[in-house]
Amino acid sequence: METIQGKKPFHLTKEEFSRQVAGYQNIWLDLGTGDGRFVRQTAESHPDWFIIGADACRENLREHSRKKPANALFVIANALGLPPELDGLCAGISINFPWGSLLRGLLEADPALMSGLARVALPGAEVTIRLNGGALAEAGWGAEAGAWQAHDQLWQSGFSARKPRLMGVHDLGTCPTTWARRLAVGRDPRGWEISARALPAQGLFAPTRANLLVST
Repeated sequence: METIQGKKPFHLTKEEFSRQVAGYQNIWLDLGTGDGRFVRQTAESHPDWFIIGADACRENLREHSRKKPANALFVIANALGLPPELDGLCAGISINFPWGSLLRGLLEADPALMSGLARVALPGAEVTIRLNGGALAEAGWGAEAGAWQAHDQLWQSGFSARKPRLMGVHDLGTCPTTWARRLAVGRDPRGWEISARALPAQGLFAPTRANLLVST
């Protein structure tokens, strides 16, 4: 598994990785971690958790990976091909304000992405996805419609998802990501948050937006 700290890449064996995460209460994966601010700040706030940030772009990770705490790790990996070392380890997964191929993968339920999420998640793992209107518009979706599309695709892929929640200025300002802070002071300070749990898909009723509207 390829990792990075500052400008230096490192190859971490499965055994080395296992030793590094041993003893922590929870392992959390931040997928498409961008510059890594979320990982660094979450690790500092939760010293009993081990926080992993995964992103394919190593250049963005240099600053925060250089100053990372001991309970954080930055992995160079594509969201569509997560390292097998992560299989069945993650009690929590976050995807914060994705764009491009990662966002399309969520909206279209890309099999590689969804199976990867299911593969690395512990049963009952918490999954949090935060979306912003600008990225959804670039992908051809309205903000609320895009949030519901991601919600529905999570259900169809075996995740128990709650209704999308609108994020306002306060929510964005307290979310420890660079992009959330930019949104909080931008022209349209709104986002959408979807919370879900990793559950077996068999027998689950998938409450899409249409189902929920009919039932209310």
